[in-house]
Amino acid sequence: MTPNPAVNRTVLGAASPASAAGYLSRWASEGSTVTALRPMQAATYPAYLEAAIHGYAQDNVSAGRWPQVGAIERSREDFESLLPHGLDTPDNFLFEIIVDKDGPLVGYVWYKLEPKYGSCSAYVYDLEVKPECRRQGHAWRALKALELLAAEAGATSIALNVFANNVAAQALYEKLGYMPTNINMSRPLPRTEA
Repeated sequence: MTPNPAVNRTVLGAASPASAAGYLSRWASEGSTVTALRPMQAATYPAYLEAAIHGYAQDNVSAGRWPQVGAIERSREDFESLLPHGLDTPDNFLFEIIVDKDGPLVGYVWYKLEPKYGSCSAYVYDLEVKPECRRQGHAWRALKALELLAAEAGATSIALNVFANNVAAQALYEKLGYMPTNINMSRPLPRTEA
């Protein structure tokens, strides 16, 4: 199954996430807080991108995957490869996480539709809630809203990566029903003289 572009346009109100300014997806909690996803605004994207590049570099350094030297450059290359056309990169959808329809910006989420082997999966590349807004249910509600959008766009599953040292995120994803599908492990080797 491939992504359904007609559904995508209906769900997002436009053919690309950058031009889907009128669409808002909401996920209400049992309380009074409503978390909404709004397609990322063009004016927001440059600041988001720089913060995401630095955050991803730091996550990789903290997890022991990358050395500190060159981490920003390596992260920037990854982002340039994944989002070569920014907000207009096909099959990629970036959202601002806001409180209610006009409330404050509390974070960002980015996913991609990935058709493979006859089906379509959604892959969450980034989920970031501002530190001062964490532990309030925004990430949980944003992912629930995102799951609905992805399903309406033709995805039959949703996946993401979480770093091993991010125990809080792992707990959230497990609570939402995400299960590990593979585990990468590494071990540093001693240096040898050649």
